[in-house]
This record gives sequence, C-alpha cells and structure tokens, in this order.
Amino acid sequence: MKKSILALSISIVATMVLTGCYGGKATSASGRGGEVVGVGGGRAFKEPAPYGMTLVKRGWLKMGIEKQDSLWGKQTPIKDISVDGFWMDETEVTNSEYKQFVQWVRDSILRTRLADPSYGGDETYMITEDKNGDPVKPHLNWRKPLPRKMSEDEQRALESLYTFNPVTGEKSIDASQLNYRYEVYDYTTAALRRNRMRAEERNLNTDVVVNPNEVVMISKDTAYIDDEGRIVRETINRPLSGPWDFLNTYIVNIYPDTTCWVNDFTNSDNETYLRNYFSNPTYNDYPVVGVTWEQANAFCAWRTDYLLKGLGPEARYVQRYRLPTEAEWEYAARGKDQTEFPWNNEDVKNGNGCFYANFKPDRGNYTKDGNLITSKVGIFSSNSNGLYDMAGNVAEWTSTIYTEAGVDAMNDLNPQLEYKAAKEDPYRLKKKSVRGGSWKDPESYIRSAWRTWEYQNQPRSYIGFRCVRSLASSSSEAAKQNKKSSKKRRK
Repeated sequence: MKKSILALSISIVATMVLTGCYGGKATSASGRGGEVVGVGGGRAFKEPAPYGMTLVKRGWLKMGIEKQDSLWGKQTPIKDISVDGFWMDETEVTNSEYKQFVQWVRDSILRTRLADPSYGGDETYMITEDKNGDPVKPHLNWRKPLPRKMSEDEQRALESLYTFNPVTGEKSIDASQLNYRYEVYDYTTAALRRNRMRAEERNLNTDVVVNPNEVVMISKDTAYIDDEGRIVRETINRPLSGPWDFLNTYIVNIYPDTTCWVNDFTNSDNETYLRNYFSNPTYNDYPVVGVTWEQANAFCAWRTDYLLKGLGPEARYVQRYRLPTEAEWEYAARGKDQTEFPWNNEDVKNGNGCFYANFKPDRGNYTKDGNLITSKVGIFSSNSNGLYDMAGNVAEWTSTIYTEAGVDAMNDLNPQLEYKAAKEDPYRLKKKSVRGGSWKDPESYIRSAWRTWEYQNQPRSYIGFRCVRSLASSSSEAAKQNKKSSKKRRK
C-alpha cells in the first residue's frame, strides 16, 4: 500500500513538471571524470528589502492610453513595453527625509571648518591615513562627535554657516553654502564599443580597416567652485584618454527653494507656506517640494553613499538609488491590473464619497477632497503594488527627458530616453518628464498615463519625487497565468 502511494506521488510530481511553464531540468554540478560541470559560486546574494520601499516585480505594460477623449487633447503614443523588477519608495520623499540630507551637508561643512587651522585646526575631524599609518585621500571623520561646549574658534566656525537678516532680526542657515559634491561613474558610456581604448576592438567587422590613430571624442561633466564661491558647471569635450573620462562630477546647491510658493501663484497669499512648509516640524511627513530635478538626483546620490558606508562586502551588489524612468513610473502606478488610475475603477471617490487622492476635484474648490495644498504622505490607500500617492499630492520627477514622441522613440525593453543637458545647451533640451499630477491638478492630470514636463532647474510647489533602486539580481520564475484569460477558458 505504501509503495503504491509513493508511486502515485511520484507520478503526480512528474505530471506537474511536464505540464508547467518550464519543463526543462534544473542544472546541477554532479558530473565527474573531466566533464564540464560549472563552478560553485558560493551563496547567492539575497537582497533585503530597503527601508520604506516596496518591490515592484518585473512585468509588461501597454504604456500610454488607448481611449482618447477631449480631456486628453492630442493623441498619446502607445507601446507595449517590459520592465525589470525594482524597489520603489512607498511614498514621496518627505520634508523630514530631505532635512536629513540638508543637515548632513551642513554638518560636513562644519566638520571641514573645524579641521581648518583658521577655525581652531582640530585635525581629528579629518582622516588622512589608514590604520597602518599609510596616507589616504583626506576624508571626514564622522565618528568624532561635534563639541557640545564650543570654544571661541569652534563657535565662529558654526556661526559662519548662518546668515542674519538685519531688518527682521532673524537668524537662518545660509542656504547658498549648502553645496553637495558627488561623482558618478558612467558604466553605460564606458561599455560602448566605440569608447574602447584599443582601436581594433571598436569595430568587429573584419571588412573594415581600423585606423589605429583614430581620435575618439568623449563628453565629461565636471564642476568646481570659483574664487567668488559660485558653482561652475562644465561639459568637457576631449579625446579619450582613459577610464577617468567616464567619471562625472557634479556640485549642486541642495536647499529647497521655499519661495516657489509665492512665485508659482501670482496674486495669492502664500507667505505662510514660504516661511513654514519646509522648516516647521508640523510638515515633516508632507512631501518635499521646491526641489529641482538636479537636486533630486543629488539626493539619490547622497542616499546611495549613505547606505553603502553602512554595508559590508555585499555593498558591491547593491544598485544605486535613482529617479524612476518614465516607463517604470507608469508601470508602478498602474498596479498589478494596469488600471487607468492607481485604484481599481474609473471613479475618483468611493461609494461613501471619499476621494482616492489629493487633487483639485472642482473648479476653485481645492478642499473638496479634505486638503487645501499637499497632504501627509500615505493617508490615502495604496495601489496594488503597495505604493501611496501615485496620483495627486505632488507630481513626481522621472529620469527621462521629455519628448513629444514619448515611448515611440524608446526601446520596448526597460525603455529610457536620457540626455544630460550641458549648461550651454538650448533650454528646450532641459525638459524632464513629470508624472502623477498634483494637489492643484484636475482629474484628467492624475491618470497614470498622463504625461507632462518641467525644466530640470525649475523648482515648483507641486513637484516632488520618490527614489527607485534596481534589483541586485533578476532570477527566472515561471509566468503566472493571467486571471482574466483563465476565467474565459472556464466559461
């Protein structure tokens, strides 16, 4: 009896394997006697879920909108695309999170000045050699705490970071000093065959005669602060000389433009938001605004470096924080069922009359949904991917350059259009795609497929951002049967 049960179990398992999506055999290194069996690569890296992020699994999307109507105006390009999985912030980056960035930059400047002989010259705030006494590139010693009781020189270093308004008597951080310098190695450009150092590797077509003296020109972003304290950005075009040509340097002033509240709305009394929205702890859990595309990228770079310093050997597998591509953003917003809005119906409120998002439900009536401007992040329900405020609250920066052609000009695999505009480029080349609509936008603008744009250096009171991170690895898995098509077959 036991043998027959065992045989039946084996038969069922074999049938499941043969009828499943994958019918091939799993690989294993069990051969002997000179057979190639592969190498043991150690344990696979299992990436822990990043704090405050949710996993958006890879999948397929019909990007754009099929049903055009008068609200949408001109036709929106449509394309079938596929994207790999990624981590995405559950909510928009908040004032509190961005303040941590601002305070880190402030403290880094303070520590640098405390190590400066002009302000006391405490060398212990700077690390110049390793544990063996060998010299290293000077960097800040974050383990040394800042002094609680400051000497006269230390107090002078602290005071140098603040500014005083002689009219109002107010003391505030000198935002002009809060500059963040970061470097990004461009792996993609470095990998292009035309950028190989060996001329014979640039073209694999053996019918082509290779010119060993060919000059390959590259573009490299760099930045520095001049003698008057101004940030100077340059895009250098020069002959390829080595791997350092693919390291881009950026310096960005990172303090949010709080004046956007009055500059965005003429003949409107928004002084309260100008003075309180970023500084008052009441708004800590509200989305940060007044942040340009360039500042959002600087935050992503800082967040990456901040994380990597806290990791061990696994750091080499972890991908960088970045802004989502336009395709990733729409795919994540539509949810698992690819709905028009981040919720599962075409209405903007439920049967009890409660709105699904913070937007402008009626002409001039901003408060109909319970909010006047932005709302706390995460107070409306999430979509099926576990993401909050993908419609309304604040519109969100993406990494994609804005073009009228949209997805038509993109690949259908992990689509992206990227252009790093130089300072001297025409302003029209500095348009970046913005998604999701905001607290000031009507219903049509908060649809997941709605496309709009803003210039990369323009802060707005209605644009924020959230970060994504590519998965450290992408493993095979059997495709799940579509529920809708399964139901059709049963009928």
